[in-house]
Amino acid sequence: VRTSTTSSSIPGSVSHPRSTELTAILPTYNEEGSVAVVVSGLLTRGVGEVLVADNGSTDRSADVAREAGARVVSAPVRGYGSACSGGLASLRENCRFVLFCDADGADDLARLRDVVTPVLDGEADLVIGSRVLGESEPGALSVQQRFGNWLAARLLRIFHRAEVTDLGPFRCVSREALDRIQMVDRGFGWTVEMQAKAYGLGLRTKEVPVDAKRRIAGKSKIGGNLRASVIAGKVILSTIWKHRKFGARSSGQ
Repeated sequence: VRTSTTSSSIPGSVSHPRSTELTAILPTYNEEGSVAVVVSGLLTRGVGEVLVADNGSTDRSADVAREAGARVVSAPVRGYGSACSGGLASLRENCRFVLFCDADGADDLARLRDVVTPVLDGEADLVIGSRVLGESEPGALSVQQRFGNWLAARLLRIFHRAEVTDLGPFRCVSREALDRIQMVDRGFGWTVEMQAKAYGLGLRTKEVPVDAKRRIAGKSKIGGNLRASVIAGKVILSTIWKHRKFGARSSGQ
C-alpha cells in the first residue's frame, strides 16, 4: 500500500494522530474512469488506508485502484451493501475508524476533515455528510433521488426523533459502533440500515454539510436509471419500516 502524505494546502486534509487508524472503504463497480482520482484524493488528504471492494467489475477498476495506491479486495456478490460488507470483512486489526466513500468522484473530498474529525476525536460515533445541508452541482442529484431522500429522512425523523436530512454515502463511523450496529443489508438499504440502527441504539450521530457533485465518469447505477431508482426507493422505505422500533427491541422494551 502506498504511504499517504498530507498537505495543508489540499482542502479537507486530515492532520490527526489517529488518521493512521482510519480506513476508507470504496464499494466499486466499473469505475475505472474515476476510482484512481478518489483513491489518490483520499491518500493525499491523510487517510491511513484506502480499501477498494471490487463488486465484480468487468473493466480495469481493480487494476487502476491498485496503481493509485489502494488495497483491493474482491466482493463478487453484486450489491452495494455486499461490497461494503466485503470491505468491512477485510479491515486490518489496527483499524478503529471507517470512512465510506463512493468511487465515482461524486463525494466532496474537500469536506473530508469535517466528516472524519468528530469520530476521530471521540465526539461522535457516526458522522454523515449531508448533501442537503451543502450545495449541489447541476445534475448531481436526480429528481427521484431528491424526493426519495426527503421522504426517507422524514420517516427517520418520525420513527426515531432524529435530526436527519440525508442518507448520503459519504460517512465516517467508529469500528466500535459498527460492532454494535451489526450491519446485515446487502443491497440499497445499507446506508439507511446503518442510520436507523444507530438512532435506535442511541449512538452519537452528527450531520455535516458536504456538496453534491457530479460523478467524474461513467453512468450512475441508480440516479441515471429510473427503474433502479424505484427499486432502490422501495428497498430503502421497507428497511426504514423494518427497523422503526430497533432501539426498543434491542433494549428489551
